[in-house]
Amino acid sequence: MPGGRLTQQERQQIALGLADSLPYAEIARRLDRPTSTITRELMRNGGPAAYRADLAHRATERRAQRRRPATSRGAEPLPQPHGRDAGAVAEYEDRLTTVLMASGLTKMTARVLTCLFTTDAGSLTASQLAQRLRVSPGSISKAIAFLEGQSLVRRERDERRRDRYVVDDELFYQATIATARANDQLVETARQGVAILGPHTPAAARMEKIARFLDFISESMTRAAEQARTVLHTRPETTANAPGSEISSAN
Repeated sequence: MPGGRLTQQERQQIALGLADSLPYAEIARRLDRPTSTITRELMRNGGPAAYRADLAHRATERRAQRRRPATSRGAEPLPQPHGRDAGAVAEYEDRLTTVLMASGLTKMTARVLTCLFTTDAGSLTASQLAQRLRVSPGSISKAIAFLEGQSLVRRERDERRRDRYVVDDELFYQATIATARANDQLVETARQGVAILGPHTPAAARMEKIARFLDFISESMTRAAEQARTVLHTRPETTANAPGSEISSAN
């Protein structure tokens, strides 16, 4: 599957596909591209009704030119404490960001969470995040708002009355409980549908199965989170040896 930016010829094929009322998935298949690539391309350039291949290509080139100076500045990995290999850390952060994106996070929220996870202090201010990630404060604000809503980050005030965004051990527990509670709302709504759709109809039977499944998942998540909570507050039984040595588990 080809990677990189769409070419002008590919954009023209997208425009032709739209003119033929082809689904996004079919346009993507003909270009050997992911459907998400076609969706993003259209949403960035006026949507399917207003899409123009030449205008979209010129707009992409202008965006690339604006980003180029920032990209060149960010090519050098940030210095790392504790004698860490800056290049290896940067590569690991990219890998972790990719995994978080695969779990459903947007790229910016995944980058912010990765930055907080891999910071020894476990907390940074908005300006520190913007500086480390080389993005605008507005981008940080949007990402933080989402992460706070998902109980993945919490906000604290430091001694200088600045907001600091924190990831700590307890947040993983709280995020799991929040997910279980969201499932509980789905269970309740599904069971309301059973009564409305009629208890002996196929649709009601389907909603009842969904409710029972989610109810089981929610109960299991809550029970597992309570049982595993102590793990988050237990120091790992490992000792770091000299560089180049293996990490051995304590007996």
